[in-house]
Amino acid sequence: MTSLYGINNCDTVKKVRKWLDQQGIEYDFHDYKKSGCNPTLAKTFLKQFELDTVINRRGTTWRKLPESVKTSLNSDSAIKLMTENPSLIKRPIFHYKEQWLIGFNEQQWLATIRP
Repeated sequence: MTSLYGINNCDTVKKVRKWLDQQGIEYDFHDYKKSGCNPTLAKTFLKQFELDTVINRRGTTWRKLPESVKTSLNSDSAIKLMTENPSLIKRPIFHYKEQWLIGFNEQQWLATIRP
């Protein structure tokens, strides 16, 4: 199954959705704002990527967190944060066959879908 995870109004996600359509790739879109991020999905992301890769430390949501939460971040606390604040998850995340990609790098994505 092919899935794209993100937030519909994110500019990068919009760009990726258009790009995937141009490539003729069908996918299910999981919008965190509408569907959330349950603990199972958060754990799946953390199995595929390093914690520091999954958490978006550049966004407003991260900057608004208390310093104590930021400095004590670990896998368990990250799962809780990701379920409560899905905007903290770097986007997009793409699951294609057995491959997982995070962030958009066109060359990397092309190599994944057209090996």
